Amino acid sequence: MNNSSKCCAFDAPILDQVLPPILFTEFIFGLMGNVLALSMFFYHRDTWKPNSVYLAHLAVADSVVLFCLPFRADYYRRGKDWVYGDAFCRILLFLLATNRAAGIFFLTAVAVDRYLKIVHPHNRINRMGLRYASWVSIGLWTLIVAMTVYLLTDPHFYFQNNRTQCESFNICLGHNSLSDWHNSFFVIQFFLPTGIVTYCTTCITWQLKSKTVDTSGKIKRAVHFVLAVALVFVICFFPSNVSRIAVWVLKSWYTECHYFEDANVAFYTTVCFTYFNSALNPIVYYFSSPAFSGSINKIFMKLLGKKIDDEDDSCATISTKVS
Repeated sequence: MNNSSKCCAFDAPILDQVLPPILFTEFIFGLMGNVLALSMFFYHRDTWKPNSVYLAHLAVADSVVLFCLPFRADYYRRGKDWVYGDAFCRILLFLLATNRAAGIFFLTAVAVDRYLKIVHPHNRINRMGLRYASWVSIGLWTLIVAMTVYLLTDPHFYFQNNRTQCESFNICLGHNSLSDWHNSFFVIQFFLPTGIVTYCTTCITWQLKSKTVDTSGKIKRAVHFVLAVALVFVICFFPSNVSRIAVWVLKSWYTECHYFEDANVAFYTTVCFTYFNSALNPIVYYFSSPAFSGSINKIFMKLLGKKIDDEDDSCATISTKVS
């Protein structure tokens, strides 16, 4: 371990053993889920609504993360030795940060969209179409890129035992403006959207309780939908934020690198779960509309070799048009 530019670099053999299979597993399941999701978007492109636009951008973010995972797994397989050069290191870390934020922001956008449809059905925003959703998406991508573009401006190499580490979350002692912002944005981009999603979930759930009749099941589906979003938030993003806050607390107590070794292992283990959202997001797609859930059910019925009744198929089509 050394302390170069007031930043700590660690050897962590446990990470080199555990993370590659986790990353490859996330890649395989994420690829399967994303292919299914993209095929659903293509199949139902004539019935798109604003939430479909947000979910499509979410699928794009997942696709970019999936592109990055094999390189990240290979990096850990080599014992944290990056062999692809400085430029690709910067690009990879930028893509991971950008699309991690995109996953959070677009999940939040679809939760807010569902909240407005259910709790404030007469709000004029609900009457705005796909062009409005497209502009919202462009605005979110612009904000995300503006918040993460600094990762392209500086090298992220740290040399340890003749190996080149490519990391953006190194534990830097003292004050470093870019490092402080990188860590702050990592935490802010989780807790602020989590507060919004929690509020939307609470309001929609309360709306369901206050309605004695929900003939179309629209509110119940919305509850399931936002609960699926909340599930993805908790499983994928909560552990890494807790471990990152723990690093901040330790920095207020200690000024030597060896005190942070266990915290470093905990963070890089939990941050891998943020990539698991690409495998869990199909759950969100499933509850997003009857069109998606009906199509996924038909696919599984075919895989199981079961016959789909024409009546069920026509009912699914009607449900798709109504929704």
